[in-house]
Amino acid sequence: MALSPTAAQRRVIAAADPVSGRLKGTETQLAALVRRGLAFRHPRPPHDHFLTPAGHRIRETGAEPGAGAGAGAEVARGESEGAEPARGGVFAARIGGEEAAAGDAGPARLREVRSAWQGLLELRRMSHPDGATDRPCGWERAHLVQAAALALEAAGCRPAGPDGADGYRVRATPQPEAVAVYGPDGTALRDCAATLERAGWQVGEHTEPRTRARYLLASPRKV
Repeated sequence: MALSPTAAQRRVIAAADPVSGRLKGTETQLAALVRRGLAFRHPRPPHDHFLTPAGHRIRETGAEPGAGAGAGAEVARGESEGAEPARGGVFAARIGGEEAAAGDAGPARLREVRSAWQGLLELRRMSHPDGATDRPCGWERAHLVQAAALALEAAGCRPAGPDGADGYRVRATPQPEAVAVYGPDGTALRDCAATLERAGWQVGEHTEPRTRARYLLASPRKV
């Protein structure tokens, strides 16, 4: 069981990359986090340190190690209800339909999204035995809506506003490894499909039987 971190160690955890979990700190600080089960040292050069799932829970929720399902459950709950994921200082891609926060526009937001996407590509590289970055990793499969939304936002696709009529909307589905993506028109939907395919997702276009609305069903590609 992971040991509780000190206040100084919590500051190191809080400063970790929000997606990849890459840590920066002194060798002493990083080694202490490894001993507590909150970080691991990657076996391949440059031997960077990354948060473990327990470390991610502390960063995202402030919870003690082993305390519940953590932020992943909170994000999933918000995604399934179509609500805006709680921020609490943690990066969240725009899933569409939420009220944009004050900082969700302009160069600062673009830099934040670009950094999160680069962090996710690094996480892919570190997660796959062959170092591939062209297909989703385990984090994306555990955070389907946020992962798909990040791929779309990082590529410059526009998320829908509160009225849901001017951009993409990513929503959870009953299927275990699939999300639904809605767009304002056929052109936008095709753009979203092409973006997700380039990001390593399998995409198919479908029609809702009741409303006849067109949407995408997207799943992380495995090979």
